Amino acid sequence: MATTLVRPAAEPGLRRLSSYRWETPTWIITLSGACVVLAVVLGAFVSAVTSSVREGVRVIGREAAPQVAATTGLYFALSDMDAQLANVLLAGGEPAMAGNRREALDLYQQRRTEATAALQRIAAGDPTDKKVADILDRLGCYESLAGQTTLLNERDNSPAGRPSTAALQRHREATDLMRDILREVRDLTTTNHDLLNQTYQDKHDGATEARGWLWGTGGLLVVALVGLQVFLRARLRRRLNPAILLATILVGGTVVVGSTALSAEARDLKVAKADAFDSIIALSQARSVGYDANADESRYLVDPFRTAQYERTFVDKTLSLVTLLDAGVNDFDDRFDAALRDYRADHTDVGFGGYFGAELHNITFPGERAAAERMLTAFQQYQRDDRHIRAMAARGDLRGAIAFGIGTTPGNSNYDFAQYDNALVAVIDVNQQAFDTAIRDADGELTGWGDLVPLGLPVAVTLLVGAGVWRRVVEYR
Repeated sequence: MATTLVRPAAEPGLRRLSSYRWETPTWIITLSGACVVLAVVLGAFVSAVTSSVREGVRVIGREAAPQVAATTGLYFALSDMDAQLANVLLAGGEPAMAGNRREALDLYQQRRTEATAALQRIAAGDPTDKKVADILDRLGCYESLAGQTTLLNERDNSPAGRPSTAALQRHREATDLMRDILREVRDLTTTNHDLLNQTYQDKHDGATEARGWLWGTGGLLVVALVGLQVFLRARLRRRLNPAILLATILVGGTVVVGSTALSAEARDLKVAKADAFDSIIALSQARSVGYDANADESRYLVDPFRTAQYERTFVDKTLSLVTLLDAGVNDFDDRFDAALRDYRADHTDVGFGGYFGAELHNITFPGERAAAERMLTAFQQYQRDDRHIRAMAARGDLRGAIAFGIGTTPGNSNYDFAQYDNALVAVIDVNQQAFDTAIRDADGELTGWGDLVPLGLPVAVTLLVGAGVWRRVVEYR
């Protein structure tokens, strides 16, 4: 006899749950709601990304980079102030060098004005920075010592390059104080440069990562819209819903345009910071160091008790511009000349480091290489002038060394230094123009797309999806 198994009756609540099936209107409303929610999420994401990237561009282009430029400009102005003070002592009371003396005093005042303006820009960037206040205090002390040096030199009417003991002592105190001030300025430059580097890295990486999130979020929204389109076709036997199709095209276009804009943003940030500003900061620091070295050259002539010290610091600063291992003042010219010949034969062969080596490794823009080579040629000539000055001083022709060293007419050292400085500034200008263009492009890259999408896309998707499904849902009522 067969045994019949009797299944226990299900509880009423479980029977209702097992028999429940979503009907077509419920599916349409759920899928439509998912599309709207994803559109809102995508709009919020675009808003956050746009705000973050624009903030990065603002910090790099309007804050950090100008602050770095201001501190390097301050270093340059202060270095040349001290160089011109030494030149005043070199000219002394010699009637034949009265013009050199007046020119040195005028340049001192010009650099003082530039230093004051640079300090004001730095203070405006961070009014609470105690380092700026400390530099201002120390600079006031320096100017007092410089004024005393000049007055003593005028009173004593000393011969060229041989100031009185009192004037020389004040000059040493002023120069030593300037060393401390310049160290503080270097610290400021390092702090601002670190901020610039960190901001660039964060925003460049953020723009790159945002592209992935944009494709992911936008892709989900496209999938949801396509899913809604497929569902409507399967359940309602309709070939195509024009409103849903338009919403899908709109979202897809937004993702493509947004991805392109973020790629362009990352590229502009790279051009601005890595390609252009890294060269600007290296060359600006090189310019400051060059003026400081030129001051050491004048100090070498004016202070016979510190000649070895000032020759050593001149060589150290020269090697920070063009680093050649174990090079000294006697063999630098020949080794640098050989390295330049190798470089001109093969632009990948940069046989020296330092600021100028860094620039040659970062040649990026049209005309930059030719400008850099002109700068290096002019720098070679200035270095040869330095050896000539030292040779004249060594054989006892101090007056001839001074006249050649501070002379600003063709054939003299300071004239050649000015030619070198002009050539260096020309390379900076090439990179500055590229930096300004890249920041301007980055600032406008997200304009339009970044302004319209956060609100416009959710509203458009909501309206189009609503228009596409409204009549379908009503049919079931």
